[in-house]
Amino acid sequence: MNDQRFAFALTHTDGSARRGVLTTPHGTVETPAFMAVGTQGAVKGVTFRDLEGAGSQILLSNTYHLYLRPGDDLIARRGGLHRFIGWNKPILTDSGGYQVFSLAERRTITEAGARFRSHLDGSLHLLTPEKAADIQAQLGSDIAMVLDECLAYPSTPEAARVSMEMTARWATRARARQLELRGGPVETVHVTNPGQAQFGIVQGGVFPDLRIESAQRTVEIGFEGYAIGGLSVGEPSPLMYDIVAKTTPYLPVDRPRYLMGTGTPEDLVESVARGIDMFDCVLPTRNARNGQLFTSQGRINIKNARYAEDDGPPDPECACYTCRNFSRAYLRHLFNAGEINASTLNTLHNLHFYLDTMERIRNAIAFGRFESFRLAFLQRVSRPSAGTDPAP
Repeated sequence: MNDQRFAFALTHTDGSARRGVLTTPHGTVETPAFMAVGTQGAVKGVTFRDLEGAGSQILLSNTYHLYLRPGDDLIARRGGLHRFIGWNKPILTDSGGYQVFSLAERRTITEAGARFRSHLDGSLHLLTPEKAADIQAQLGSDIAMVLDECLAYPSTPEAARVSMEMTARWATRARARQLELRGGPVETVHVTNPGQAQFGIVQGGVFPDLRIESAQRTVEIGFEGYAIGGLSVGEPSPLMYDIVAKTTPYLPVDRPRYLMGTGTPEDLVESVARGIDMFDCVLPTRNARNGQLFTSQGRINIKNARYAEDDGPPDPECACYTCRNFSRAYLRHLFNAGEINASTLNTLHNLHFYLDTMERIRNAIAFGRFESFRLAFLQRVSRPSAGTDPAP
């Protein structure tokens, strides 16, 4: 681990689009950045060597899953998450709030926190804002997220307000706990990364007034960075873009902005246009395992019969290992045969496409050409065209 602490600096702006550099104890990250999702300390289907080769700068891991298995105490005894999994670059850990939200009948939300039963063995747990901070301190991620409540879509304004206000109260408690952990040794908690930053989360459903109030209250608490949560949960994309556009002006210019759980390649580009710096999503890896590839000309469902004798690469414009060496026909054969390599090669391509898209975005911002890049990208990627398949 390096001695440097967390910092963020903007290097270029182009309209509302921003390019910057995050500095963390485990290295720097150029933004806008996409984080591959390593739920249990691994990105499904690929090795960390593959990730680094594709240009990955930062990894996201899941607090809920690592807390339940193998346990944050065990990981702390192994020297922290970076050492345990063999990833020496930055890591962001979520708080577990979304996973608890998705448990539905297995959890109960109160002012104290989220009480839930493990999906593994049914054991009962209470995840409080303080406990989420403690777990992430033991994991030693570079960025830790506060515990928040994520509402389903649609929700009423009344329910969204109640949830938003509790999230704000939880954020105050989470910040107090993290500052306490920074102050020195705390009994039962092994802080494995003293330079860990903490991000607050803006909630409020799809109601602009609640989003603005949540942003103001979260900024008042004071965090190293800010996330917009509770989107990409079923609302239409134009509505999500509108909420993002109305929220980012109320977040500090000199702090990173993270849109949680989003999204499609189009979502990334449109959200950068509205001032977002960081993203994560399972789409590139999950869709790869289901046979869908993202390409510069649109999406390809590689299992389709039309590719049975197609000798072309998945994406002629892509320089990833998969596209340099294998045909659509071969990838279709691997998928239909149930070969593990199908998931690996598809995942390699999709992650490369996402990470390469982010690099193109950063370059476009630096040269003041982001808007023309955005329009050209959406025209090519969003519409089905010859040789590609419509999104499912």
